Amino acid sequence: MSVQFSQEKLDKVNELKSHYPEGKHKSALIEVLHMAQEEYGWLDVNTMDYVASLLNLQPIEVYEVASFYTMFNLTPVGKYTFEVCQTGPCMLRGSDQIIDYIKKKLDIGVGETTKDGMFTLKTVECLGACGYAPMMQMGKYYKEHLTPERIDQIVEECRKNSERNN
Repeated sequence: MSVQFSQEKLDKVNELKSHYPEGKHKSALIEVLHMAQEEYGWLDVNTMDYVASLLNLQPIEVYEVASFYTMFNLTPVGKYTFEVCQTGPCMLRGSDQIIDYIKKKLDIGVGETTKDGMFTLKTVECLGACGYAPMMQMGKYYKEHLTPERIDQIVEECRKNSERNN
């Protein structure tokens, strides 16, 4: 796969770099990684190498950041990614049972995607919504006070939304 941002995105990268002194462009890395993931769906080695070249970084510097944060996908993911919090407060409120329920319902393990490419299940550390546990992030949205019934509803909503958009 050839990786090349549009001129509009390249202009955005250059604008971001202008916020930092020469030699400190690594400060723009997370935002540029988000742009790349939005464009390509996930971050493969070629994409991360391209980001490194844009910011004049060593590829390993990009790999370290991309592999540290769970918000970056290093493998292809489904149309909907369920990122279930598994930190203490969510675990105390049943996130382990929610994860097990999702695994059974969608017939996938953590880090896997359904055969139809619709859903990916990930576990993540604290998402900062402990008072609404158990919870998960799905794209830009938090889904809170999860129960098996709420998971069924979310899965159904996703499937209906996908049918409408096809």
